Amino acid sequence: MSSPEFDTSNALVALSNNLADTVEQVGGAVVAVNAGTRISPSGIHWRNGIIVTSDESLQRYDEITVTLSNANSVPVTLIGHDSSTDVAVFKIENADIPVANIGDAKTLKVGNLVLGLGRSSEGDIRAAIGAVSVVSGAWRSMSGGNIDQFIRPDIRLYPGFAGGPLIDAAGSVVGMNTSGRRGTALTIPASTVNRVVDQLLAKGHIARGYLGLGMQPVRLPKNLKTSLNLTSAAGVIVVNVEPNGPADNAGVLIGDVLVTLDGTLVNDTGDVLALLNSGDRVGKTIKVQLIRAGALVELAIFIGERPVL
Repeated sequence: MSSPEFDTSNALVALSNNLADTVEQVGGAVVAVNAGTRISPSGIHWRNGIIVTSDESLQRYDEITVTLSNANSVPVTLIGHDSSTDVAVFKIENADIPVANIGDAKTLKVGNLVLGLGRSSEGDIRAAIGAVSVVSGAWRSMSGGNIDQFIRPDIRLYPGFAGGPLIDAAGSVVGMNTSGRRGTALTIPASTVNRVVDQLLAKGHIARGYLGLGMQPVRLPKNLKTSLNLTSAAGVIVVNVEPNGPADNAGVLIGDVLVTLDGTLVNDTGDVLALLNSGDRVGKTIKVQLIRAGALVELAIFIGERPVL
C-alpha cells in the first residue's frame, strides 16, 4: 500500500471536490441570457448590477431576461454592445446574486487547468474542464476589435456556454468564452472585457477614431523606399478626402500615401483601422508621415470620433 502522501486516489478525490466547490462558488454569478435564440447563451454578473455576455449570440437587445441560479427570470436593460470584441453589456436591477471575482488572464500558462461554465434557461449550472492550449499576444478580430491576448482553452463549448466565464485554478474569472472557428473555444480576456465595459458605461457606445479618408493599400517602388529610407514596402494611398473632416483640416490630399500613424507603420487599411478602433486616440492630435510627390511629409491630425450610426 502506498503512503498517504502518494495516494493517487486521495489526490484525485481532493481535486474533484475542489473543482466541484469552485463551480458552486462561481456558478452563482453565471446566468442564462434569454434573447430570442433557440439556445440561450450564458452571461456573467461582472460587476454589481452589470451582466456581460457574448454579443454574437444575441438575436435582439430588447425584452431580454436572464435566468438566475434559483431558476427565476428577471429583466435586464441594454447598456451597449461591441461586435468587434463580442461583448454585450446589460444592467440588472436589485438582483441578489453574487458578483464574479475577476482575475487576470495574464497569469495563464499553457497547460493550466481551467473551467468553462454555462447556465441553461431552466437554471441548471453546467461545467466543462480542460487545459489552456494556446496563449499569445494581442490580436485583432475579423471586425477590427483589439483583443489584449489570444487565449484558446481546450474545453468543449456545449450549447449555451458562449458568454460564460473561463475560470482559473484559483476560482477567478479570467475571461468570457466565445466561439472561434469550427466551434472551437476562444476566450476574451478580462482586461478587454473591462475596457469595453468602462467605455459602454461612460458613453453607451465604443469610441472609434475618425480621419475622414478613403484609402487603399499600395506597394511602394523599391527606389522610392530606398531614397526615403523607409523600412516598409507598403502604405495606403488616399483616394477620397471628406470635406471638413479631420484629415482635410490637416491638409491631407488625394494621392498622398500614408506610411506611419502616430509612429506605427501602416501597411494596409487594417493597420489604420486597428489604430483608430482602439479609441484611445480620439480627441488627440497625432503625427502622420506620408509620401507626397516623392517626398516624405509630416502632418499633425486631430483624431475625431466616428459618428454613431
